Amino acid sequence: TIRLELARTPDFPEGSTSRQYILSLPVDDAGRIDAAAIEAEPARATVRRIWDGEPDRHGYVIRTERGWALSYAVGEDDDEPIFHLETHRIRKDEYLTLTENDGEVQPFRIAECDDAQS
Repeated sequence: TIRLELARTPDFPEGSTSRQYILSLPVDDAGRIDAAAIEAEPARATVRRIWDGEPDRHGYVIRTERGWALSYAVGEDDDEPIFHLETHRIRKDEYLTLTENDGEVQPFRIAECDDAQS
């Protein structure tokens, strides 16, 4: 289980705990996404998007032609790519960059990381 929180941005200079993603994601011993585990059992890689003032969204972490993305429905219209997820270590206090489906690029801090390297 991995909890991402919005990191510092011009609109949120202190970051925001009211903008989160909760990922259930298999990682390998090096703390990187375990693509083989996801390929074998895609339902293991899930996402819950928690945004203040909006209903929660539930979906999957999927592999696309350009890398990894968060997806909430069939098709690419709502996908949120994660910049270089395949090379990032998933560890507490590291950062991931997501491109929201409206094209806005946002940094997220790994606030919690259970059952993975920390």
